[in-house]
Amino acid sequence: MTDIASQTMPLCNSADLAEGGRAVPFDVVYAGQTCRAFAIRFEGQPQAYLNRCTHVAMEMDFQPDQFFDGSGRWLLCATHGAAYAPDTGECAGGPCRGGLVKINLSEANGVVHWHTAYNLKPFEFLD
Repeated sequence: MTDIASQTMPLCNSADLAEGGRAVPFDVVYAGQTCRAFAIRFEGQPQAYLNRCTHVAMEMDFQPDQFFDGSGRWLLCATHGAAYAPDTGECAGGPCRGGLVKINLSEANGVVHWHTAYNLKPFEFLD
């Protein structure tokens, strides 16, 4: 089912997401809470998730915007060692409680966009 209120939000240039490289961070409001999210490229496709380990809800990157293990095959939580599949966010090992919260992306004309949903909105600064 498609959320009719869904919008696409520009995230970054396609070239900003290198295969297995640094993530592009962005802020979202998920279920009413401001959260950090990240986008990566894996097997040629852009992917995005909330930056929140399912074991304990804390940010996963071991260095700023670094999520891939040394092999480039898994996303790791630096604190708990939980491993996630980069293409689906599913738990692949370690202390996971389910998969990562996936954020839908699209890519066209050299730009990556993320898609809002009923529980996922853009973060807006208050004046």
